[in-house]
Amino acid sequence: MTETYNFFAPTKVLFGPGKLAELGGQALPGKKALVVTTGGKSVKANGYLARVEEQLDRAGVGHVLFDRIEPNPLRDTVNAGGWMAREQGCDFVLALGGGSVMDGSKGICVVAANPGHDEAGNEVAGDIWDYVMGGTARGLPIPNDPLPLVCVTTTAGTGSEVDAGGVLSCKERDEKLRLGSPKLFPRLSVVDPELMLTVPARLTAFQGFDALFHNVECYIANNHTLMGDMICREGVRSAAASLAACVNDGANLEARTRLAFANTLGGYAMVCSGCCGCHGTEHGMSAHHHDLPHGAGLIMIARAYHQHMIDVHACDDRYVDMARLMGAPEVDIEARGASAFVDQLEGLMRACGMAELAMSEWGITRDELPAIAANALSTNDALFGHDPAPLSVDDVTAILEASWC
Repeated sequence: MTETYNFFAPTKVLFGPGKLAELGGQALPGKKALVVTTGGKSVKANGYLARVEEQLDRAGVGHVLFDRIEPNPLRDTVNAGGWMAREQGCDFVLALGGGSVMDGSKGICVVAANPGHDEAGNEVAGDIWDYVMGGTARGLPIPNDPLPLVCVTTTAGTGSEVDAGGVLSCKERDEKLRLGSPKLFPRLSVVDPELMLTVPARLTAFQGFDALFHNVECYIANNHTLMGDMICREGVRSAAASLAACVNDGANLEARTRLAFANTLGGYAMVCSGCCGCHGTEHGMSAHHHDLPHGAGLIMIARAYHQHMIDVHACDDRYVDMARLMGAPEVDIEARGASAFVDQLEGLMRACGMAELAMSEWGITRDELPAIAANALSTNDALFGHDPAPLSVDDVTAILEASWC
């Protein structure tokens, strides 16, 4: 553990039921917003978009809509959003949605304020692949400050409302890569669990396990810190205590609020340290299979990933601690040791109806697992670099094979 740390998380957060009603009274960072949503119907059908627009009108802020973000947001879509923000004269971006919308919006903020470059290095319209890291991306420093970002999150999954990173995909290159810079912290975020009451059970589970795993992975990461440990432990405890209740009774506002808290803690956890190879492996999966929800991929591989780390005794004390945080009885810990954590994980998955997810549901074949492992390691080396014990391509392939069905 690192006993010294730097902590910088400058986002103002309005947290709790009903907090969306306070948005219009805040000092917003501009006079014309590009409001970014998915291409789906939920934010419109549930009235969330109209409520946000009402708050912007109350604040005297103009707004235009970009409603094209897809799950695992794509390079071309992010570029189009950035160009639209520039053409429409928007001076900030408001993300209304879940992790894909917030991650995509961070990219839009960059593209709107920065040039791109063609293969010869000539300046052209902004291209986010100049600024993401890994794979075939350029990984250039972001020269100009991105447009300011405001987030109104409608899910409990990614923690992107309080961190400075995101994950974007290039379908043509089978790449899912990280965008990150201290310039990308949102200025203001609204975490209103009332907006999460309408999330279907299956999506609640996918997103909630992602929130849990952010806290879990940052706790076992080899660069974990004192501050991060405090955050992660409460994140694990809160997610484990609330996730099944949210899945089985979506109208349970108390449970939704606690899961939203665990999710936001997961964002702070990633500010303190970073996720590990479990996330990196899933990025390889959804880079090859773009329709695979990130949380579903994590659910399918998490048991094998963590059992591997337990088998090599990477950080047994931390797994025992997390088993206790998730409610494992002492008799189980005495009998199973660190593996009691995987037992608790299995039990939570069963309580949420997630224990039998199959890769084949998303078209993943056993034959392609070695290629997925190689892709994951070659494009997400920073995530694998946080692992408490190193993983080879054979190790990652074995984890995928143990998870495949």
